[in-house]
Amino acid sequence: MVKRVAIVGAGVSGLTSIKCCLDEGLEPICFERSSDIGGIWQFTEYVEEGRASLYKSVVTNSSKEMSCYSDFPFPEDFPNFVPQSQFLEYLKMYADKFNLLKCIQFKTIVCNVKKCPDFSSSGQWEVTTENEGKQESAIFDAVMVCTGYLTDPFLPLDTFPGINTFKGQYFHSREYKHPDLFKDKRVLVIGMGNSGTDIAVEASHVAKKVLLSTTRGSWVINRVFDHGYPWDMVFTSRFRSALRNSLPTSVVNWLIGKKANSWFDHANYGLVPENRTFLREPVLNDELPGCIITGKVEIKANVKEFTETSAIFEDGTVEDDIDAVIFATGFTFSFPFLEEPTRSLWGKKIYLYKYVFPSNLEKPTMAVKGHISLKGAFLPGAELQGRWATRVFKGLCKIPPTNQLMAEATKKKQLVKKYEIFLTAETSK
Repeated sequence: MVKRVAIVGAGVSGLTSIKCCLDEGLEPICFERSSDIGGIWQFTEYVEEGRASLYKSVVTNSSKEMSCYSDFPFPEDFPNFVPQSQFLEYLKMYADKFNLLKCIQFKTIVCNVKKCPDFSSSGQWEVTTENEGKQESAIFDAVMVCTGYLTDPFLPLDTFPGINTFKGQYFHSREYKHPDLFKDKRVLVIGMGNSGTDIAVEASHVAKKVLLSTTRGSWVINRVFDHGYPWDMVFTSRFRSALRNSLPTSVVNWLIGKKANSWFDHANYGLVPENRTFLREPVLNDELPGCIITGKVEIKANVKEFTETSAIFEDGTVEDDIDAVIFATGFTFSFPFLEEPTRSLWGKKIYLYKYVFPSNLEKPTMAVKGHISLKGAFLPGAELQGRWATRVFKGLCKIPPTNQLMAEATKKKQLVKKYEIFLTAETSK
């Protein structure tokens, strides 16, 4: 009997999930709330509820040679690092090549996913969807959640005293689309991840002044690496990965720092990471050092508090007449369509076996894709997750029983708690 699989979302993970299901002889039905495929790579001028959002100038951080699906390379005339519009074009070519659109129901919102009464024996799910105001329910043998984690912004305003009295404009980086709104303004970007750094650099082309606030600093590398090769073609190899995995984290951090400093001395730019006990992903930006050395971007300490027009930093410095503040403070995640107690598995933390299967389910018939941080391209990782999940659904692969998975989840939770206690102690020094 062919197993029916519900797939939530038609982005990078959703598309490869459809194909993996078809490859295994399963029957996928994908529900996409928008009118097109692409997920986060589908650019819109406005922020849509329930969908990830990106800015117009986004370019991939991994090269096309390392980023493609295994059976569908990028066209040769595409650049090594692909702009948003061409990346979306690639996804559409992929969908057309493998006839995936026939499996997608557009403008369809997944309202509820709940266990069937006989779930402990059947592993089946009842999925309720809504299209043009009409709700329908159907039974599926498995569910693949492919909504990603870049939808719900993490905006910790309570940690920034005075922000409610600030008279300027402030918003999360999810709402950023173009730099035009910063023309001739004094701009403060809080958060030095890839998005925060991109926005700061882009704003510096039109703004009067750009401040980039970072709590911990970061190693910065550029896309063009040794001998002109894309960074990930040099950095990501079996030998280098095996070497990094065999060395202590402190040594790996030292090696990454040495390589990053070969481009520019991070100490002279105020960017040296404060805490190197844990390995953090480097920031990828080609322009930041040039912007700093020419005064277009100024690196600042963490913000202590705001006044009506100013930002006061933890090092005692004050910047007056701030016009706009962008919080590039990352994202949280939620699965509002899941019923309790399934949804309670997440909350503030997510515990998935091998980052795919929820630990507290009697039957491994739900897979959550994309909740994994990779030191390279996302597409190959999403594809491998899809291959494994569909083979588990089909019974070709086995995973440990629930009691063992929950024991691993508890152990992981304890490790995370110890890590948080350590970070709190380090921050308070």
